[in-house]
Amino acid sequence: MKKHAQALMEMKGRTPIAMLTAYTCPVARAVERASIPVILVGDTVGMVEMGFESTRYVTIDHMTYHVGAVRRGAPETHIIGDLPYLTDKDPDTALWNARRLIAAGADSVKLEGAKTEVIRHLVDNGIAVVGHTGLTPQTAKSFTKVGRTEQEARQVLEDAIAIQEAGAFMIVLEHIPYDLGATLTDTLGIPTIGIGAGPDCDGQVLVINDALGLGDYWPPFSKQYAHVSRTILQVAEDFAGEVASREFPNNIIAFPGSGKA
Repeated sequence: MKKHAQALMEMKGRTPIAMLTAYTCPVARAVERASIPVILVGDTVGMVEMGFESTRYVTIDHMTYHVGAVRRGAPETHIIGDLPYLTDKDPDTALWNARRLIAAGADSVKLEGAKTEVIRHLVDNGIAVVGHTGLTPQTAKSFTKVGRTEQEARQVLEDAIAIQEAGAFMIVLEHIPYDLGATLTDTLGIPTIGIGAGPDCDGQVLVINDALGLGDYWPPFSKQYAHVSRTILQVAEDFAGEVASREFPNNIIAFPGSGKA
């Protein structure tokens, strides 16, 4: 059964929340079969799938395309759709774009930073919102850890509280010191989802490409549960070799009624 925003909020302090990103229908189907309760269709798709150097190049059209694909693969999972760069620059623009993500299949939307007026406007218009603080890739000048100084840590804490008070039902904490992640989790009444924010958060999220080992570089706070890029390389090399030797397609096993000569 799909968990709605209220049900996810009630998991705080009770059940650790596992979250993965997904961008395609087959991956979303596998994630749902694994009983992961939340899928984030993140604007990270721009960097890990589309080859952009930054998430800033991702458009709302890109996001609606991927949200739709993920929804078709995971009809029973709570899906969060990311609002890309500048699509939440003011309350009305954010509402227009949030409604597009919802229409495409998202159950809630995520936006970066303490945009309290935007969050309130979305919530007042029936849109469930997930906040995001710490490292915010859309506006970050570097990808170094945020909150290492007392001033930075205080700002992250203040932003998180403001995001909660504006009406967000969940918040992503990215690349902050572990002790700050623990402080935020204890302070906030909404679930905290960590990505490089330590083990004391209410849940954890990983980019699926990082978890699969798909690519050439992965953030230091990620874990590779497989190395799919190596498998793809091996498959491509094996296929190329069989084509060159004319072994393929002669080595396809024909089954009765398959239509293969």
